[in-house]
This record gives sequence, structure tokens and C-alpha cells, in this order.
Amino acid sequence: MSSVKQHHQATALPGPSLSRRSLMLGSLAGLGVVGLGGCATMRLGADYPEIYRALPDERFPIPAPDLSQVDPRFLRRVVRYRTDEEPGTIIIDPGNFYLYHILEDGFATRYGANVGRAGFLWTGEAYIGRKAEWPIWTPTRDQIGRDPWLVEHAGGMAPGLDNPLGSRALYLYQDGVYTLYTIYGTRHEWTIGQGVSSGCVGLLHQDVIHLYDLIPIGTKVIVLPAGDAV
Repeated sequence: MSSVKQHHQATALPGPSLSRRSLMLGSLAGLGVVGLGGCATMRLGADYPEIYRALPDERFPIPAPDLSQVDPRFLRRVVRYRTDEEPGTIIIDPGNFYLYHILEDGFATRYGANVGRAGFLWTGEAYIGRKAEWPIWTPTRDQIGRDPWLVEHAGGMAPGLDNPLGSRALYLYQDGVYTLYTIYGTRHEWTIGQGVSSGCVGLLHQDVIHLYDLIPIGTKVIVLPAGDAV
């Protein structure tokens, strides 16, 4: 992956509420945002039980996560985010375990994430080349080499809550070629804010579904160097 050197800066929103015109309405859905006279108001943290509620109507019913296992700073929220990138862009900050979906007017939806463990971090630009609900997961040869028990899934693991890709997968491509990296869903709350994967980026199921529904094929993705704190 090529290096990425751009200016990005995130700032938590001050105070218990936010009023701002022109935020992306779709991204605000489920964030405790209500319309007031043409403005959007977000009650920070007030609706987390609703945001992270169980999803019984999914193909494989998804339980509510145990939020006591997640550092509150990794829960979904809208933050100020200064960048030259266009609204809709995804920016991943592995050094701080965040994924940002860029909104209008200097804001972004921020999701807590797990990222690649030591030796598996990468940086560069890609794009969403494919999307899948309840995807099949097929381990790579390298993964099977490191974990021989995975050979039983060499032909692909069936979808489900035990599948490592979980409920949704956003596949990262470069020049028409799948990079083998994905943004995926996890039910393992303890992994958020940790380096645990082979370079993929995991979000809680409720968060990856929220993002998945907003992201079209072709969305630009930037992965910052792990040392570029924002």
C-alpha cells in the first residue's frame, strides 16, 4: 500500500448537544438525532441503548452488545473532523482505533474499531469494490499456514454469527483487484480498540450495518499510518 500524507484532525463535540444544518441525514439516523426547525440536534450518548439494540429481524438474529466491555470513547458519535476529503469518504485511523465516515460542513460519524495486530498494519488508499450481507469467509493460504485448523474452511465458511466477517462486509479494492482487506462486523465487543486482525477493520454489528447502508460501491477509503494520530 502506498503511504498517505494528508491533513486530518478530529475534535470531540463540546457540551451535551449539537445543533448544525446540513449533516448527512442518513448517517444521523439512529444516533439520537432529531430535526428541529431545519436543524439537526444530537443528544450525545442519550440513545446508546437504542443505537446498539438487538436486531432480531436479521437473517441471523443479532443480540445487543455488552457495552460494559467497550470503552465509551469507541461508541458511535458525530465529531468535528477537519479534512480535505469529500463527504462520503471513509478514513481509517488504526493508531487510534477509529473509522470516520466524512459528513458535510466539517463533521464525521466516528465508529470505534478493531484493526490489524502488530505486523499486519497497512496504509494507503483503496475503494469499496464489493459489498455483501452475511458473507461467506474463505481463509487465505497465509492464514491457513499460520493456523492449520483453518484448512477445514478452505472452501469457505457459511454465513452466521460465528463467521469471522459477521453480518456485513465491505471489500477494499485497488485498481480492480481485491486487496484481501475488508471492513466487517464483529460480535466480540472486547476487540474494539484492539489490534487483533490480519489487517481488516472490524466494527460492532450495529455499527457496520449502519455504515453499510450508507456506503455505495466506489466509496473512497483512506487508511492512515498508525503513527498519524488525529
